[in-house]
Amino acid sequence: MWAVPLACWLAGSSSVCAADGAAPLRDKTLVAWVTLANLQQRGGSVLTIEKPGGVFDAIVFGEIEPGKWMAGSNFFRRTQRDQKRLPAETADDRTLVQIAIAYQGRQITIYRNGAEYARYTASEQETFGPDSHVLMGLRHLEAAAPNRYFAGTIDDARIYDRALTAEQLQALRPNDASDPKPIAWWDFEGGRLHDRAGRFPVVTLVGNARIEGGHLHLGPGEAYLMASREPPRPKLAADQRTFELARSLREALASDPHRPGYHFVTPEGRCMPFDPNGAIYWKGRYHLFYIFQDSRGHNWGHVSSTDLFHWRHHPTGLVSGMFSGNCFLNKEGRPTMCYHQVGQGNALAVALDDELNTWKKLPSNPITPKTKPGDPFHGRYRSWDPFGWVENDTYYAIFGGTRPAVAKSPTMEGPWQYVGDLFAHGVEGVSLNEDVSCPDLFRIGDKDMLLCISHRLGCRYYLGQWKDEQFHPEFHAQMSWNDNTFFAPESLLDDKGRRIMWAWVMDRPKFGPPASPLWSGTMSLPRVLTLGKDGILRMNPPEEIERLRYDGRTVTDLDIPADASHTLDSIRGDSLELIIEADVRKARRFGVKVCCSPDGEEQTAVYYDAANHKLAIDPTKSNRDGDHTGLEAGPFALKPDERLTLRVFVDKSIVEVFANEGRQAVVRRIYPARRDSLGVRLFAVGGPVHVHRVAAWQMMPSNDH
Repeated sequence: MWAVPLACWLAGSSSVCAADGAAPLRDKTLVAWVTLANLQQRGGSVLTIEKPGGVFDAIVFGEIEPGKWMAGSNFFRRTQRDQKRLPAETADDRTLVQIAIAYQGRQITIYRNGAEYARYTASEQETFGPDSHVLMGLRHLEAAAPNRYFAGTIDDARIYDRALTAEQLQALRPNDASDPKPIAWWDFEGGRLHDRAGRFPVVTLVGNARIEGGHLHLGPGEAYLMASREPPRPKLAADQRTFELARSLREALASDPHRPGYHFVTPEGRCMPFDPNGAIYWKGRYHLFYIFQDSRGHNWGHVSSTDLFHWRHHPTGLVSGMFSGNCFLNKEGRPTMCYHQVGQGNALAVALDDELNTWKKLPSNPITPKTKPGDPFHGRYRSWDPFGWVENDTYYAIFGGTRPAVAKSPTMEGPWQYVGDLFAHGVEGVSLNEDVSCPDLFRIGDKDMLLCISHRLGCRYYLGQWKDEQFHPEFHAQMSWNDNTFFAPESLLDDKGRRIMWAWVMDRPKFGPPASPLWSGTMSLPRVLTLGKDGILRMNPPEEIERLRYDGRTVTDLDIPADASHTLDSIRGDSLELIIEADVRKARRFGVKVCCSPDGEEQTAVYYDAANHKLAIDPTKSNRDGDHTGLEAGPFALKPDERLTLRVFVDKSIVEVFANEGRQAVVRRIYPARRDSLGVRLFAVGGPVHVHRVAAWQMMPSNDH
């Protein structure tokens, strides 16, 4: 399964954008006459030129600052980020506005009605050649955010192969020819769809896009025009091209130095968000759903496995506006999704087959109880990330948000009634106003556990008791600390009685895109959750991960002097499992450095900080271009005379560490720049350490996409 970007590549829908395809387009002007359906819209494009790989320049409205015009570009590389001083658009939905962007070298100038609106120098100039296409309405083909469509009308749109001046723009009139001539021109007169300059003869209207009254009408919702050079190829040639490009892209993904090999990675391309959802063990298989985006909006991808690491891809049966939710068995024993339907509220869908490929959304959706002003419950809860289940012949659902609530109903169809606040009381150090999103409530040991996120704290959990239709929390802890890159948890109960969870491990959320524009969306390793006799949560990888091991190595009885390091010459790689057992009583800090370059300039440190009682991953010397998301450290303290045991998993761009039978776990993304960053070194700070054992294995990749 591939999202729209790959589909565009494979379908051969490319075009040239310089005259006759003879020269690449560097200097250029994009110009269009438009009316805006509303001034609140964000992120849609009036006119885009794009080439494969998601590289584009565009006239975009309101993506960074509401109401402001901007030069859109891939990852804002040619975009003026500081737009606070730019005037906001004021035109109503009947006023025609000319918007133009002129590109001359690295100089970019935006014009509104022929007057200079913004001028700045970009860090680079982009070239568009014979593999480019044109869009109107959609910002670019890889755009995943809901705010990616322009709503309004376009009267005339053109591309020139030079940077026009203010005087030249002022002289232009919609639907009239000009000198110089545009290299691409759409005036839509008489219902005309094609490019009058003849460069983009194949034009497609998608969604709510139509030609009427000499205008291109866009919206509401999904609506865009796509123009390309070549007519459809014969089916055999197209199939061959599809096969060849799919093979080359598959090889490119497999050789990507940052794409994880045994952590699950989305097959749909780039996903944002990528929340795991709807996990269930059903008919001998682990089923996992997750959010991805395409022209239909937010959908739930679907994979299943028998061993938690090798996944089979299923058809996408839940589409259009699917946000977070869970899977439970209804009163008839059928898998049922409780989820948030964007724009409607919380909703339900029931599986129609045992492979969970086909689903029926309930006609009674949404299940959100409706209230009116004056109702005592009005405004007391939100219709947001739900979690549903059956208890004592009654359907219950948690509605997430800043004031999480409980609703119930005797049947799935309703009527659903508001019960009250989820929490009976708070816990020390956590505000009752901290949002509870992606909730997951289940029994663990002699406690009930509420696994969730807040958008401020990231992944976290409560332990307590569910009784009298409320959750009574007794304890709270986080699963991420520096930022919320460990996000959106989801769990299931399997046939062995194991509670298994996943979380979305975000890629470089503060510093731009992942290593490749072709993929994002990585799940953490599955974690088996248990409650120890001491009442502390344990988190460990499932035993199935050991089937991926090969080429095992063992080193024993090493003494690391204070403030020294030791290179493990026989252990190297960027796809590893390490188990390290050590006596660290005399040291302030001990750990292992992975993905080390020979000169030590690039490395990621995993360590126990005895002075501050922390388990940490420090990626600040192992990230591309010096960008990093910073140290991640969770609370962890050894008992007197207790050995330290670290279980470290390295998988290209992700490192996970579990300490002392899973009393703590920490995760971080890394992006080494050097291909020779494969070394492994032990180190001690502030005192000597005796290492009893280091066991290491290379790890076989399990992603087949």
